[in-house]
Amino acid sequence: MPWSWRYEGANGESVDGPTETFSSQADAESWIGQTWRQLASSGVTAVDLVEDDRVEYRMSLAPAAE
Repeated sequence: MPWSWRYEGANGESVDGPTETFSSQADAESWIGQTWRQLASSGVTAVDLVEDDRVEYRMSLAPAAE
């Protein structure tokens, strides 16, 4: 099953982002690990990892609070 990411902006609205698809969860997670900074700088505040139409998990791209 293909894996992909959905992107959200500051108000929780869907925003456009790269339309990459991956053959495994590990590949998708590796890719987000390499690109999350660019996504965050373009206004993406959270991402959902999706397998087909099922959301595996949601992750914030905001820096951790200190």
